Amino acid sequence: MIKVFIIDDSMMVRNSIIKMLKDEDDIKIIGEAPNPVDAFEVFRKVGLPDVFILDIEMPKMDGLTFLKQINEQKPIPVIICSTLVEKGSTEAIDALRLGAVDIVLKPKINVKEYFMEQKDIFVNAIKAASMSKINFLPNKIEGKLVSQENVKAGEPSKNFIAIGSSTGGVQAIEEIVTKLKPNHQGIVITQHMPEGFTHNFASRLNNITQSLIVEATDGEVICDNKIIIAKGGIHMEVEENSKGQYIVKLKDFPKVNSHKPSVNVLFNSINKVFKDNVTAFILTGMGDDGAVGLKTLRNAGCQTYGQNKQTCVVYGMPNVANQIGAVVAELSIFNIIKEINKL
Repeated sequence: MIKVFIIDDSMMVRNSIIKMLKDEDDIKIIGEAPNPVDAFEVFRKVGLPDVFILDIEMPKMDGLTFLKQINEQKPIPVIICSTLVEKGSTEAIDALRLGAVDIVLKPKINVKEYFMEQKDIFVNAIKAASMSKINFLPNKIEGKLVSQENVKAGEPSKNFIAIGSSTGGVQAIEEIVTKLKPNHQGIVITQHMPEGFTHNFASRLNNITQSLIVEATDGEVICDNKIIIAKGGIHMEVEENSKGQYIVKLKDFPKVNSHKPSVNVLFNSINKVFKDNVTAFILTGMGDDGAVGLKTLRNAGCQTYGQNKQTCVVYGMPNVANQIGAVVAELSIFNIIKEINKL
């Protein structure tokens, strides 16, 4: 039984979520509160849950402050449910980097109808969250901002790095990009993230690294010291242009492995143009997206690695990749950084 606690200042939202989940035999709502301060009082009676559903904007204490506090005491999986999700806000990005395992939109109108229509998404998110392992990185960004005035991309990359990630990937990617050596190989990343989030995610990372980090645009050249993050809501592929340069192309077609952008789409496209040295990594995430594509790259002669179970928030995608023989080795996030910096 997965115990869930709801913290949201809207009684209608709380009641709608409770109604949505009331017939789920393996999910139990153990409590609810309009804000985190009142929630602490309820915890004394019912105990802590397995999963929180948490709003960001609330009276008495906002969701981000609560997320920091609860994770410093006892890390518990959190699903953010907020109207800010629609904006791809920096607050929602911060929630992910502070350990939230998923983010879902809270509607402003037709609340009851919306939650019933989105029931499968919520149930799957709760089940995935209950199996996750929280890696809390307190105050990593604060006080470490760097100037981007002199940060530039290098020459077009002859050899480059491809990364795929999902749940927990925001933290893993942040850990990687803050420890890259100067003028590293070009990097392309597909992180499962909703449309509207990837621009702010790239901008946020730009403040903490000496690499040039951009949200993908069609025809963007892969260059040394540049990191290209797939745009939410559209697939990203790698192609070769008329100058012999590796570029990314944005392509709008249906979801692959239930995702858009899909890691398999990225990896399979690289296999079609592979000529030089490509190194690929599959990081933390629920499901199996990227595993088959990674196998095609390994079969083509690429070096392929998976993040190990001990450092994954969710050991799903890397586990499947390992099971089908898609990885040369599994590495901790720290050894992944070392491997990238050796290239």
